[in-house]
Amino acid sequence: MRQVGSWVARVGVGFTRACVVTVVSMLVPAVWAAAVALGIWWGAANPWSWVAPLVLVCGGTLALSRPVCRMVRFLVARWTATVVPAGYRQAAPVTRMSTGYWWNGFSYERTRRDALLDQKGRLRWKDPATWRDLRFTGIVPLTAGVVAAVPPAGVAAAVLGLSRPGLVARLVGALGLALAVASAPYAWRLVEPVAVRFLRLSPAMVLAGRVEELTAQRADSTVAQAAEIRRIERDLHDGAQARLVALGLSLATAEKLMETDPERAKELMRDARVGATASLAELRELIRGISPPVLNERGLVDAVRALALDIPLDVTVSADGRLTLDPPIESALYFGVAELLTNAVRHAHASRARVSLARNEADLVVEVEDDGRGGADERAGGGLAGMRRRLAVFDGTLEITSPPGGPTRVRMALPCESL
Repeated sequence: MRQVGSWVARVGVGFTRACVVTVVSMLVPAVWAAAVALGIWWGAANPWSWVAPLVLVCGGTLALSRPVCRMVRFLVARWTATVVPAGYRQAAPVTRMSTGYWWNGFSYERTRRDALLDQKGRLRWKDPATWRDLRFTGIVPLTAGVVAAVPPAGVAAAVLGLSRPGLVARLVGALGLALAVASAPYAWRLVEPVAVRFLRLSPAMVLAGRVEELTAQRADSTVAQAAEIRRIERDLHDGAQARLVALGLSLATAEKLMETDPERAKELMRDARVGATASLAELRELIRGISPPVLNERGLVDAVRALALDIPLDVTVSADGRLTLDPPIESALYFGVAELLTNAVRHAHASRARVSLARNEADLVVEVEDDGRGGADERAGGGLAGMRRRLAVFDGTLEITSPPGGPTRVRMALPCESL
């Protein structure tokens, strides 16, 4: 009995999905049919009767191509967990120049509205994904749409056949019902391979996206490097340099007072020694912020464990043995863990945290979880956005799960051939 109920459920779900696929895939052909009907109604004798249907076909196809493709991607991802990347080009920020004109990434315009309209039009026509979507809207009705239409067509035949008298009509109705029931669990499934085959990113689109990503990474690296140099310069100028200048003045004064006021000279020497110790401590702290010595001497795992001891949290660190990584990758992951643990203390008000470092085939996966209040979001210019950019330099990924109330779980994954 349970098997019968499961089979009935499969038929019902399959029939519903087949109807959805049929409606979505036939939207553009419905516009074409409406254009043909309009041309027939207008009359072939009118020499301008083809204008309105042509405008309807072109405008309707262009307007519906992208929504149809987005809906197909959504359905495939929801029903089969297969994610088909969209690959649409993103619009660059529109900025106002010192001349008063607006730059949209393509041209200069007098007003921001004109710049946005020009940018939208250029992106739409120059984006290879637009032509890919147009091709898909012509292919999907003849493939997945036709197959998905079999169950609803069978039900329609069954309703028409069984509602009419006569043996032939009832036989046609019975055959239609049997066809609909038998094909319902499978008719919608063709939409997945069709979407994967014809909606996937082409090699040219992948290459263009990679070039844009590398360009953005280069700009981020340049900005981050300049900011780090300014930070080091500021720390040296405000801290160690000021102390060393004061140390030099104290030693010069002590040298002058050595013969006339030995006690005062000794006091200045003691102050100079304290200043030298403080300057050395500041320099060590600055060096630790650039490249922690424990990271260079003992590796990533021991460096994270040493970091956990300095954090005012109950931090548990687990790792798959000793990991041998390239120094830039170790540094990126170490400072990423430090950023997340600091956020757990400062923003999430957590009491416990867990850090795990594990190998996953050719990737190194680092997970940081805390029991804080959650609600962490990735804001532009924030620490999490900067962490994502730093990981992207090494083709790494960052996944953040932080519902309100917690817990917060962050997963960093980096491809590491040196593992």
